[in-house]
Amino acid sequence: MVVTTAGSAPTPGTILHLRAQGFRVVATDVDPAAPGLYLADRGYLVPPGDSEAFLPRMRALCVEEEAVAVIPLVDEELLHVGGLAEDGVEVLLPLPGFVATCLDKYRLMGELDAAGIGVPRTWLASEWSVEAVAAADRGLVVKPRSGRGSRGVSVIDSVSDLARTVAESGYAADELIVQERVTGPEYTVSVVAWRDGEVQAVVPKEVVLKQGVTKYAITRRHEAVIETCRAIQGALRADGPFNVQLCLDEAGVPRVFEINPRFSSTAALTAAAGVDEITGLLRQALSSGPRLTDRWREGVAMVRRWTDEFIDEERFTSHGITPAPVGLTLPHTPHAPVAGR
Repeated sequence: MVVTTAGSAPTPGTILHLRAQGFRVVATDVDPAAPGLYLADRGYLVPPGDSEAFLPRMRALCVEEEAVAVIPLVDEELLHVGGLAEDGVEVLLPLPGFVATCLDKYRLMGELDAAGIGVPRTWLASEWSVEAVAAADRGLVVKPRSGRGSRGVSVIDSVSDLARTVAESGYAADELIVQERVTGPEYTVSVVAWRDGEVQAVVPKEVVLKQGVTKYAITRRHEAVIETCRAIQGALRADGPFNVQLCLDEAGVPRVFEINPRFSSTAALTAAAGVDEITGLLRQALSSGPRLTDRWREGVAMVRRWTDEFIDEERFTSHGITPAPVGLTLPHTPHAPVAGR
């Protein structure tokens, strides 16, 4: 099986966990310094996930390695990597329509609102009105209509800052959304579902510290959050794993501000609490494995940290990859990445 995004903070742990469960893991990334490349059974460099070269390379890699499943973990890949399903490879993602909706944050907010699911008031940066935006008395969030990891996100206090923020963003106005800021506790939620559409588990985690990805979080059994996430599956039919990000407003009502149509970067915390969503859904996809249960422990805290792994030199060099800085040409590696991802 193939796990992408080997350089992301949680991916090395995912690779080691899957190997411990008996899976042969092939890892991919654009960066030869991605640590997961060297911790997998085999590591490969691939083009950026949003490039035309990505899917052909992944197809060839899956054939070469006889891969039966792919776990994509970065947004740029999601629309393209689903094409591997046409080759009989199990791709552990929601259905394509759900993926496309979630990757367009403006469209997502509209569909959730139409389904009666709480969201912050949202406008395109090209369409907001002074009166509507001025009513957002807790400030505003300006962010790209598509994107991840808090990239390009600005928090502003007043309407007077909005025009300047949009002008300095580097994006066209119709590529940005403006949302009212919801300042209550933030949750990142693992929603576990597969192709039958039934929700197998919902595990909310209160975010304690977030710096691009969640660094510290604690599992919390919050019934309104759980009901909201179940309603999303009922209304939008992901029929695959997804991650809901939301805040509670001043009345304690969940307001969804983003959905990642893939496994969460906090999937390790979900597993530590009792729901091993990645391994569980992988087994279901490959061999009709047992359904997961919604039994998990509240109050499990995650402290994300750097860690060291030690392997022998023969294994380290067996991948044919040198952990050189991104952008350097690697003559022995024909699929060296393009700098800038």
